[in-house]
Amino acid sequence: MNKIANFTNNVRVTSSTSAAFTPTVIALGKFDGLHCGHQQVIQPILNHIKMRSLAKEHIYPTVVTFNPHPQEFFTGKPWPLLTPLQEKVQQLQNCGIEQLVLLPFDKELTALSPQDFVEKILVQQLKAQMISVGEDFRFGKHRSGTTSDLQDIAAKFNIPVVIVPNYSFQDERISSSSIRQALAKGDIHHAKVLLNYPYNLTGKVVKAQQLDRTIGFSPANIQLTANKLLPRHGVYAVRVFIVNETVDASSLSNYLLPIGIGVMNVAHHLIVNDTYPSVEVHLLDWLGDLYDKTLTVQLEEFLRPEQKFSSSETLKAQITADCAKARYLLLRSTNWEKIAG
Repeated sequence: MNKIANFTNNVRVTSSTSAAFTPTVIALGKFDGLHCGHQQVIQPILNHIKMRSLAKEHIYPTVVTFNPHPQEFFTGKPWPLLTPLQEKVQQLQNCGIEQLVLLPFDKELTALSPQDFVEKILVQQLKAQMISVGEDFRFGKHRSGTTSDLQDIAAKFNIPVVIVPNYSFQDERISSSSIRQALAKGDIHHAKVLLNYPYNLTGKVVKAQQLDRTIGFSPANIQLTANKLLPRHGVYAVRVFIVNETVDASSLSNYLLPIGIGVMNVAHHLIVNDTYPSVEVHLLDWLGDLYDKTLTVQLEEFLRPEQKFSSSETLKAQITADCAKARYLLLRSTNWEKIAG
């Protein structure tokens, strides 16, 4: 098996079950986005650890998921993620997870019967002492294993299985698919409710387009990981943080340092006969050099869809209007938060 084993942000990450720390309590699923529903699936294993706090043997709260995403394996096409690996690891650490096991999703894994999946991987290799899953979880060859099957098989080894009901908001089931749909529409507020945190983009600042400089704006071009899901193309009001990579990510107040507000443009740029997604951020009231720095951009408001302009003058006028609207919306919400707090 391909091994990733390391300590990223103090979370053990491995694709080799033989390299995993054991014994474990396991939250099992896809966990793309780590939304409210996923957080509910993780909670039982954290509760189990608390109840066993006086036990002499250390038990590792572990998330077990799949790499690549099953959709990518079955379709043969890249599957953009709400939370690529680095983001997932950081969020898991914030939850209190100590280990992430990425099961290679390949022909060997998909050929396992439900019985073999539980016995060989969860019991023998990961030495699971309890398991938590969402009620829709399926596993084994042809996805034939149900949560009831998981309970029955695990019971033979005296391993309790917690089945967490689907989590809903205003009668809408919270899922990675529903979040993807909200982002595709530019409905940032709805995506935030479903995730229980603002959707963000993180990447390193690379050289900006010279055109932007000629019209009086100098945006930071952010190079994202290739498998990050982008929201609807268009312009957003955003809050911007610089990533302090010299400190432990467990303390977000030190790891993400706020540097201001701004507007972000998500669009396609034409290169020869192909296009690539471009993410540009213009910070308001910022004069520093951000080149080669890593930024996290927190999406707050969708301002308008992507559009073309007939001249640099009309483009400049529109960017100026975007900046004024973003300033109003973000400063108003900041003041309201202070009053409400």
